[in-house]
Amino acid sequence: MEDTERVLGCQVFSDSDSIDVASLKTMDIVYVDGKVLGMIVDGRSFLSVRGLLEYGPRNRFVTVDMGAVKFVYNGADVMAPGVVDADPSISEGDLAWVRDERNLQPLAVGVALMSGNEMVSENKGKALKSLHHVGDAIWKMDED
Repeated sequence: MEDTERVLGCQVFSDSDSIDVASLKTMDIVYVDGKVLGMIVDGRSFLSVRGLLEYGPRNRFVTVDMGAVKFVYNGADVMAPGVVDADPSISEGDLAWVRDERNLQPLAVGVALMSGNEMVSENKGKALKSLHHVGDAIWKMDED
């Protein structure tokens, strides 16, 4: 997960954490001390929404306006017109996380369909394909 730390700009997991991996159809999920805090998508590690809440990353964010929140919260892809800010280091194909503009709280994780700069400047099109969001099956794995 060293790449994840570098990419997100925060320390994740510690040497004393118990880490397990489980395979799903579209990705692997990473359990840290029994909680789903990470994910591996196409060989790339990233934090789950709960992991984002736990570790507070500084990078790879896409900030959406409050009008987009209810759609993202329900699993919709992020449309460029709803993006108010994005990490300029995001490139097309990168994993990135979505947050709301008011509270800056994580809502979803997805794959960038354009660069961070394009997300902010474009007036049309999909900016990010959602892979995992608050309330989905991965999120609910920790509710038991």
